[in-house]
Amino acid sequence: MKKTTLILGCGDIGTQLGKQLSDAGHRVIGGRRNVAALDGTGIEPVALDVTDEAALAALPDADILVYAVTADRFEEAAYEAAYPQGLKAVIQAFSGREKPPQHVFFVSSTSVYGQQEGEEVDETSATEPSGFSGTLMREAEQALLDNELAGTVVRFSGIYGPGRDRLIRQVSEGRIAAANPPMYSNRIHRDDCAGVMAHLIQRAVDGKSLEPVYLASDSDSAPLHEVMAWIAKRLKVEANEVIQSPLRRRSSKRCNNARLLESGYAFRYPTFREGYEDVLQQGGFLASDKAKA
Repeated sequence: MKKTTLILGCGDIGTQLGKQLSDAGHRVIGGRRNVAALDGTGIEPVALDVTDEAALAALPDADILVYAVTADRFEEAAYEAAYPQGLKAVIQAFSGREKPPQHVFFVSSTSVYGQQEGEEVDETSATEPSGFSGTLMREAEQALLDNELAGTVVRFSGIYGPGRDRLIRQVSEGRIAAANPPMYSNRIHRDDCAGVMAHLIQRAVDGKSLEPVYLASDSDSAPLHEVMAWIAKRLKVEANEVIQSPLRRRSSKRCNNARLLESGYAFRYPTFREGYEDVLQQGGFLASDKAKA
């Protein structure tokens, strides 16, 4: 029987995920404010407002529920509404249904970690964020994990990919992070974000066990200087300006993705080299590409 997956907050990653699931035979419904953006994707659109109780009650039943809502601005009130309040409202709306979801997934972030001295973190590490974003994200996580519905939290590190090329543009301007002290960075390509979610959803559909939390980051927590130096070499750009603080200090940590790998996921872009090579090629950033244009 065809499974129904409802993706709430069906933006860029949700749309990529929806396409994969649709190709795999799922019925996919995407909830977002601008439903016209889903035209031609094969995803059934539904208007979404997580602050509207009646609108949540009107959402269709689903076997798999993915909560991928994002805050519309970097402010505490926006984060409060999008994460703990929104997710709690959705959980309440669906947990009381005659046919509740088989599994609920919450797209979270490594901002829940407070480590800042290059420590390695995994799913068992302490989560003591110092900022409001991580604190509110962690509150939302716990709301799902404490609920009677089967749920899994997926913590993504820094997402990059098509249209997410800020680092490349900084390097193209000759700007690069300082080599010392090393600022460890963590990232995951957009396509792997969708791939991770599709993989875990398939495990749920197949009745395989799932951990309550997965840390989704690629397999190379490299210092930011190393990443930017590699990009500069590919762009044939000479760095002429050192950026003293490209990352907030709390961001320097090393994410361990062993649990995700053990679940059977194979990264399409296992390190920044493969991932940024794809972005450079697809985005026309390389000199050879520009010459062809």
